[in-house]
Amino acid sequence: MKAFWIAFSMYSRIPMPSFVWEEEDRKKAMCFFPAVGIVIGILFYPAYLLLEWTDLGREVAAALLTALPIVISGGIHMDGYMDTCDALASYGDREKKLEILKDTHTGAFAVLGCVLYFLLYYSACMGLSEKGALITALGFPVSRALSGLLVSLLPKARKKGMLSDFVEGADFKRIVCSMLLCLIAFGGLMTVFAGWQAVFLLLILGAFFFFSMRKFKREFGGITGDLSGYFLCVCELFTVIFAAFLD
Repeated sequence: MKAFWIAFSMYSRIPMPSFVWEEEDRKKAMCFFPAVGIVIGILFYPAYLLLEWTDLGREVAAALLTALPIVISGGIHMDGYMDTCDALASYGDREKKLEILKDTHTGAFAVLGCVLYFLLYYSACMGLSEKGALITALGFPVSRALSGLLVSLLPKARKKGMLSDFVEGADFKRIVCSMLLCLIAFGGLMTVFAGWQAVFLLLILGAFFFFSMRKFKREFGGITGDLSGYFLCVCELFTVIFAAFLD
């Protein structure tokens, strides 16, 4: 149970019990990473239904739905997304890109990438139907399961860092099994509610997964916390844009 609490303490702003982190619990915490997405999805879909019922207007509803995942996660993945936007836009060598990922300053490309991201996400939320909101909600654990697989399968680009320290000594076979079970469960639910359209979305996310594996290994030498956050955010953006086209 402590490993579950550690995962939520790391990857959400949901209040958790305070306790001393034991090594064995920390090593298992990554297995519960998709559970944060499950909670976000559980809140996202009812929020959509409530906003539709209150008839506040699609603009207000879209803004609140866009903000909800960021508020719950505390923006930890968006921070990685912005850092990665700066690093990718630098066209520097591997060392330069890794240095940019560690830089606490925000560059122009991070700001541009963030503005573009929220414009697209907000616009997609404007067009969500009830089915689209449900698929978006199911996408939160799916994106985290794929991100967890990246962390498990790629070498760490840096020996020291938040991600490297967090997963040091972890049983990656157990993590991979947990992520795959999550993908099967929630990917299966997607296909139940959206049929072949959900299969198409999962193929897109799968293609982006393998593209990212190759790109991150080639340009960064592996995975970092920022890169995994970037990947997760883009997966969620793909999902909500796709969901906006569902009737």
